[in-house]
Amino acid sequence: MASSEQYKRQIMKDLAQGDVESLDDTTAESTAEYQNFDDFAQRTTPDQRRQLFGRSLHPDRIPTSQMEPELQNAIAQIKPNERDDVARAFFKHLKERKLDEKHLEQQLGLSTHHASRMTADDVSKLASFAYHNHPDIFREVLAEQPGIIKFLSNPVVAGILGIAAAKWLGGRK
Repeated sequence: MASSEQYKRQIMKDLAQGDVESLDDTTAESTAEYQNFDDFAQRTTPDQRRQLFGRSLHPDRIPTSQMEPELQNAIAQIKPNERDDVARAFFKHLKERKLDEKHLEQQLGLSTHHASRMTADDVSKLASFAYHNHPDIFREVLAEQPGIIKFLSNPVVAGILGIAAAKWLGGRK
């Protein structure tokens, strides 16, 4: 477990520093623009993050069985107001697909359909549903609410995000 956490921290550190030297021949100096992951999340736009995540976050690449515990852990660690924002974003995008909050509450066994009253478990169920059934919505919400990403600890998840980020950062020369 400790090595997984260390691996995640190193990936995120490399990502935050723009270290893409190992994936292509750019120098870290030319891409070292971000102080840490929070700086990266604050200074990139949702469009840039959408491009970054592309197809990386998809059930074909990271199985639902692996992603669900990661989501539960990550969502449990974000601040309550950020969790509300994540729930609202999922509901907004799912509603565009004609899936209303009350129906999702019943279908997923949520304690409520009000984003501000949802527990971390409720938001995790909603995120898992989107990941499995609507991966494009899942990626969209992460692009809008990137705070969740820093709490994902699985090395595979961190590795995929790190590779995607390195490609994006490498293309910014």
